[in-house]
Amino acid sequence: MVDKRKPRHGSMAHRPRKRASNQNARTQWQPVGEKRLLGFAGYKAGMMHVSHIDQTESPSKGQEVVSAVTVVEVPPMVVYGIRCYDGVNSIGDMLTHDEKILKATGIKTKKKSGIKEESVRDARLLVFAQPEKTGFGKKHIERMELGFGGKDAKEKLEYAKSMLGKELKISEVFKPGEFVDIIAVTKGKGWQGTVKRFGVSIQRRKATGKRRHVGTLGPFHPPYIAYTVPRAGQMGYHKRTEFSKEILKIGSNADEINPSSGFTSYGFVKNDYVLIRGSVPGPVKRMLKLRLAVRKRGEAKTPQLIYVPGRSR
Repeated sequence: MVDKRKPRHGSMAHRPRKRASNQNARTQWQPVGEKRLLGFAGYKAGMMHVSHIDQTESPSKGQEVVSAVTVVEVPPMVVYGIRCYDGVNSIGDMLTHDEKILKATGIKTKKKSGIKEESVRDARLLVFAQPEKTGFGKKHIERMELGFGGKDAKEKLEYAKSMLGKELKISEVFKPGEFVDIIAVTKGKGWQGTVKRFGVSIQRRKATGKRRHVGTLGPFHPPYIAYTVPRAGQMGYHKRTEFSKEILKIGSNADEINPSSGFTSYGFVKNDYVLIRGSVPGPVKRMLKLRLAVRKRGEAKTPQLIYVPGRSR
């Protein structure tokens, strides 16, 4: 017989379950030999559904299927600098000479960095997202590091210098059919009890006069409560990564996907957008980071979309 008793749910891998320190989640980049950018940032607008041809090895291969997709608005990002590394330690930044870009970041013009290029082993682009170009009212830029690929440090540094001061578009980074990892901070739910937080069973009516509580906190000895025991506490607003999400479409004409009254609690998409198959962490307006998938999924197959609902919704 299968044991159906489930005293608790909840992975032990995510500890401590506390609030994320910042919505701009830190990201680790997997090195690749190809000279290309490895990520981008966008804002969650909402969800919809599309019909497309199934290209997986499932029984429905070659047939028309309907999938839920997440709409992510991706305004252009601006490259304002290069961060150089000697191993794991940063040894300095190279900034653009464009005063307008530096003023937007709040950085005062610096003198020459004085970095010895022969000591550079790795580099990242310093970029910022432009939420003021969206329609939901966020004004402050969000700065971050962006990984990119290359054969060696010299090639990466030359590539980074060619990107200084430029605006990046999502179409220059990803293409439809590629898989990405979504890194974001989940919806915050505040302080919650053990039933909602860990899914423990609700007790019978006469169990010490309470129903939504843990049956026992542990033995008399050892004289402490084990960390594995479900306890009340913070639920949600955690940094999480969802792996291998397929990009079904990258578009620039937002009228193709905007509902007649806009997305709920978001409004109208005004910039380039990405349709990602499935759901992603976080509420609407939350910043998401798209990273080239670190788990191998084979060659990208261009999705065949049949129907995308627009203003008909």
